[in-house]
Amino acid sequence: MLILAKATMALMLGFILSIITALVVIPLFRKLHLGQSVSKLISKRHLKKEGTPTMGGIIFIIPVLISLILLYFNKSINISYNLIIVVFVFCAYAFLGFIDDYLKVKFKNNDGLSLITKFLLQMVIALIFFYLFMKGGGDTTLRISFLKLTIPLGWVFGLFILFVLVGTTNAVNITDGLDGLAGGLSAIAFFAYGIISWNTGWLEGYQEIAIFCFLLVGSIVGFLVFNSHPAKIFMGDLGSLALGGALASIAIITRHEFSLIMIGGVFILETLSSLIQIVAIRYFHKKVFLKAPLHHHFEELGWEEQDIIKLFWVVGFILAMAAITYGVWL
Repeated sequence: MLILAKATMALMLGFILSIITALVVIPLFRKLHLGQSVSKLISKRHLKKEGTPTMGGIIFIIPVLISLILLYFNKSINISYNLIIVVFVFCAYAFLGFIDDYLKVKFKNNDGLSLITKFLLQMVIALIFFYLFMKGGGDTTLRISFLKLTIPLGWVFGLFILFVLVGTTNAVNITDGLDGLAGGLSAIAFFAYGIISWNTGWLEGYQEIAIFCFLLVGSIVGFLVFNSHPAKIFMGDLGSLALGGALASIAIITRHEFSLIMIGGVFILETLSSLIQIVAIRYFHKKVFLKAPLHHHFEELGWEEQDIIKLFWVVGFILAMAAITYGVWL
């Protein structure tokens, strides 16, 4: 019951603080004209979203950080080494996203940082994470429990971590194309990892990692109050990169990397649809999807935005619950 009470408290605290933050941030961002520029390559129905405030990820980032500080001074949590690593990745990717969003707002386009610059900076953060992970006694053995395999990777594990971190941050970023889509899927994913984290009793600071997850779920739900269709604010790269980085780092630290394939299944499908489309056009001069990523394909088929979001949320929820059942119960 104590675990349930702590999880509920974290959800409530994150939600309330995010609502308060949003009520301050949204009018301020409108006053500062921090509006999103919408690409004309996307569906025409998105053009009406031009000028909607962006960088809304701050609405769930600030509450999580404030909540952790409050809980620490209240002696409700300890600041463990693993929690510090997760918070570092969360904030580092958020800062990278902020730079990208700021450039887009400043020059009123969707260019931001160049793809190479963005990728290299993501790699740097991932390398720092790997160094901190190993310094904290991280194991380079890859365990695939459902196949009962244990594979010692050595230095190759560093490449695996780079792939997981960079891949997940970009997957969440790609999915952030409809009102509330990435936010809702992220809330589901962190809820799943919150439950999984509380089952990793062998991990130093496992309770703090779980509380971080539930704080983030509550904060994202508060953000969704203003980000659901029609969105009053977008999370921007500041939010999507932070969520992707935190999700990947928790998966690695709890040694449930392969659970991310199911828990983040919709993110993966979105990314694969973009990759398939790029390869098909570049090498075969044909389109597999009407428009990529996948959510835009459904838009081109005539689906309403709300219906696409609900479908993707349901699929994400089913996959996440299946991953929890296997990772915790079976």
